[in-house]
Amino acid sequence: MTEGYNLPEPAAADGSPEEVLGPIPVLAVVGRPNVGKSTLVNRIIGRREAVVQDIPGVTRDRVSYDANWNGRAFTVVDTGGWDPDARGLAAAIRDQAEIAVTLADAVLFVVDAAVGITDADEAVVKILRKSGKPVVLAANKVDDQRTEAEAFGLWNLGLGEPFPVSALHGRGSGDMLDAILAALPEPPPEQLGTLGGPRRIAIVGKPNVGKSSLLNKLAQEDRVVVDNVAGTTVDPVDELIELGGRAWRFIDTAGIRKRVKEASGHEYYASLRTSTAIDRAEVAVLVVDGGQSISEQDVRIIQTIREAGRALVIAFNKWDLVDEERRYYLEREIERELVQVQWAPRINITARTGWHVDRIVPALDKALEGWETRIGTGALNAFLGRLVAEHPHPVRSGKQPKILFGTQPSTAPPTFVLFTSGKLEASYERYIERRLREEFGFVGTPIVLTQRPREKRKR
Repeated sequence: MTEGYNLPEPAAADGSPEEVLGPIPVLAVVGRPNVGKSTLVNRIIGRREAVVQDIPGVTRDRVSYDANWNGRAFTVVDTGGWDPDARGLAAAIRDQAEIAVTLADAVLFVVDAAVGITDADEAVVKILRKSGKPVVLAANKVDDQRTEAEAFGLWNLGLGEPFPVSALHGRGSGDMLDAILAALPEPPPEQLGTLGGPRRIAIVGKPNVGKSSLLNKLAQEDRVVVDNVAGTTVDPVDELIELGGRAWRFIDTAGIRKRVKEASGHEYYASLRTSTAIDRAEVAVLVVDGGQSISEQDVRIIQTIREAGRALVIAFNKWDLVDEERRYYLEREIERELVQVQWAPRINITARTGWHVDRIVPALDKALEGWETRIGTGALNAFLGRLVAEHPHPVRSGKQPKILFGTQPSTAPPTFVLFTSGKLEASYERYIERRLREEFGFVGTPIVLTQRPREKRKR
């Protein structure tokens, strides 16, 4: 199984594998809840990606980001708050932090300098010592000279020199990053111009429909925290997973609960990152709870995917809880609510048990094939000629626009430009799209149709 933090092997321009240079070094960022780990991660990577809010427990999974300091690349893994005595969901978050330490090459241990050493900090130190990994101690929330003196009390943790930093203002972060580079092994030289890589799949849907359970089942291990509480995932979680003999990059996203502009706090940033994850992906897998009615949120997510021009697979999860009566009503809902995406492959799964999860890869392959389908200009215009002969555009106000010529300038998604003698009606555009799908497939992908009406010549 491919680990979630290692990059794929680079390939030469001719497709032959180059010399294996080893994985990019990994830094795990750990500490008690609400000591500012995610803020510090954003400071290290130089952009606001990790979701931050002034309440404990916003980060739950181990989330990896690419970082670069002084020309050296490394991966930063943000983790949830580490409470050694945690129970329930907090215990699952702690377990993810422990896994992150196991997989990392070095650890950045973040302590709140204003609070000082707590029992939980000392318990974490014992676990870090057992791991044998090099540890850099960050005394966070040192915003001025006065607080800096308090940071030196952290020498008592026995981890060496504490580096006083302010994640919020950036104070002292340069010295800390130099210490991090000294603790990490040398990375491989940067590979420029590397093409290809695993296909990118975003797992999206409402809160608590089983997105993280599906990712864990595909990975065949607990990669992300799963709980019955809605909204457990906050940051998008990237994982490299090997399925069917190929590597795929799956992105588990936060559940989209409401419109982005209506969300508040970390929900707002989580929604923005989910939209970004859809933009980064090639295919979106929309996970729907089969036992619940298809909702406005589901339809809105589909619209987001269509507007982004991404391929789509719809997975109806929790199928073991769907009885005959529910199946009857679900079919009616699909006909009514999903009429705009009848082209999307639909699969029924139970992520918790793994039932029919193996159907996802064939569905993804179909969607990617449709997304990248190209029709030759000759074949396209022969098709358009037959279409217009069989079903010409209706006459409106004594005028009948005609399709003069068509071309497909791009794929992913398939995009067509129609040169016409006048503006085609929206209903006729939909007819053309329907016939394109009947003739050429385009399973799992939106189709973009644009018109170029011929301008009237001035006398």
